[in-house]
Amino acid sequence: MSATNHHAGLAAEEIVVRHYGLPVAARRWRGPGGEIDLILRDGAQVIFVEVKAGRRAAHALRPAQVARIRASALAFLGNEPLGQRTECRFDVALVTDGRVEVIANLM
Repeated sequence: MSATNHHAGLAAEEIVVRHYGLPVAARRWRGPGGEIDLILRDGAQVIFVEVKAGRRAAHALRPAQVARIRASALAFLGNEPLGQRTECRFDVALVTDGRVEVIANLM
């Protein structure tokens, strides 16, 4: 990944964090399946967020990538008090020109 793409990704994540307005549990959390861009808390619920640039980016999620994100999410939930019974959802946040569109519970 180029330094420009890396910084653009960090900026997009920050825009998404501000959009949600929720506490951040983790950024770029790495589990056995790979990286989860953002993990947020909404009360007792945990929200796993994949951040993508551009409106069409949600369609770029392949089944293998979704499976990897889910595997990492399960590992994260293993450290929660309720474990895998923790209420959670998987969102995709699309960032285009500084605007955020959230597709809730996509995965």
